[in-house]
Amino acid sequence: MKITAENTVPKAMLRKLSSFISVRIGLYFPEDRWNTLQEKLQPACREFGFRDIGLFAEWLLSTPLETSHLEKLAAYLTIGETYFFRNINTYEELEKKVLPELINSRRKSSKSIRIWSAGCSSGEEPYSLAILLHKMIPDIKDWKITIMATDINLKALAKASAGVYGKWSFRKTPQWIKDGYFRKTKGNSLELLTHIKKMVKFFFHNLAEDPFPSLIHDLTSFDIIFCRNVLMYFQPHLAKEITDQLNYSLLNGGWLVVGGSEGYSVSRSNFVTVSFTDAIMYRKDHLNRDIVEFRDKELQVATPQPVPGFSKNKPAEVISTGIKKVKPVTDDSEKKILKKKKLLKPAYEKALELFEQGRYMEAGDILTGLIMKEPGNGEATKLLVKTCSNQGKFKEAIKLCEKNIEVNKFDPVMHYLLALILREQNITEKVVMELNRTIYLDPDFVLAYYTLGNIFFRNGSAKKAEKFYDNALSILDFMKEDEILPEADGLTAGRLSEIISAKKVKTDTP
Repeated sequence: MKITAENTVPKAMLRKLSSFISVRIGLYFPEDRWNTLQEKLQPACREFGFRDIGLFAEWLLSTPLETSHLEKLAAYLTIGETYFFRNINTYEELEKKVLPELINSRRKSSKSIRIWSAGCSSGEEPYSLAILLHKMIPDIKDWKITIMATDINLKALAKASAGVYGKWSFRKTPQWIKDGYFRKTKGNSLELLTHIKKMVKFFFHNLAEDPFPSLIHDLTSFDIIFCRNVLMYFQPHLAKEITDQLNYSLLNGGWLVVGGSEGYSVSRSNFVTVSFTDAIMYRKDHLNRDIVEFRDKELQVATPQPVPGFSKNKPAEVISTGIKKVKPVTDDSEKKILKKKKLLKPAYEKALELFEQGRYMEAGDILTGLIMKEPGNGEATKLLVKTCSNQGKFKEAIKLCEKNIEVNKFDPVMHYLLALILREQNITEKVVMELNRTIYLDPDFVLAYYTLGNIFFRNGSAKKAEKFYDNALSILDFMKEDEILPEADGLTAGRLSEIISAKKVKTDTP
């Protein structure tokens, strides 16, 4: 629909719309971008069932909109131009300087690389990264390559998952890419080869709303994050907050790639600006070696007590009352224990504060000390598990989980954390087993149902995924919308309900 004099929004209303969008969605449209705003509202107007953009604007300003409406609108307002190997200079610098260093260092250790394309649109960017890695790593079958790709536009994600593209996606794209990684389909489209498609995982995520870094969404411990032409849509303060969170989601020495005009939002205190010949990137300060050193022999755990296995017979105390009984303090020894716990609490709170700031080395040091002083401190162990995971130290995190489970088999949270970390190793059967144990121990553990739904959804089992999503929604229905979910990185019940509903819509997408 072409914008005409009869089909425009008055300036006064554009001012109100700009303010509304800023407050409700976090997107930033100053006066010099109002024409762009009108252009982006045109297709949204039709999607919402309006022919007149003025009436559509009035409706937006006068109607109490649900989150689903706002996210649908945001998808139109942020949609941008993309194609394979866009800004080729960035990929050339990656190929010449960034990736060789990373590949050589990992070849000697874990043979793993983790990349996140945040705001991936229809998938050309993450697939370009997959192609580049495939080209550079001859024995890539022996590697664990994780490329996460997220967006708030469900239609774009559906197209990305299909991996079929027209000519417009290949403008300025080198011929060797089309010849080597695509096959022709009917209608002169090109379909990405299956082995490249499988390298990328697409899912719904809103940078302005959904938490990260997050074990739940597997958004943590990345080597490289692409967030190009996304930050420009947010107000400056929100863009700054997002880049801080992206920093926490990177391993030390990891790289952040943003659009050419978005460097203003990158905190120079958190990143080192690296100017290559033809590109600028930002590196998480790798001089402060923020690595949690986990030494198995230094961590003491309580001697495992004989407890029943996973049968229908739960501990008698749980069956009889469901409430843990607390003995009254009657002697000096127990008073000393309580006094010791009070002394340890400030240390844990300090570690938690450091963890939330992304200062994982300092948090890990405190937590390791706490566990040595109090081997049964479950909260400190769980936070240390997350600290290790956020640094990509999954083997250490698994050891911590398993040792804690030896002591207390009936802790659903530890089984859940173990499942999330095992998911990184692609051991699906064991992940499902640990999630089932979580649900057995706590039938209302909503995140376990949600994670199982995600696993089956990504494996193409839509019916099984639907079942677990429905179970999660039935639990969420009994919770307040603003209630913070346990072990959810700040995610609320209402927000998780919206995310699941969006995923359910996607399962119906052809």
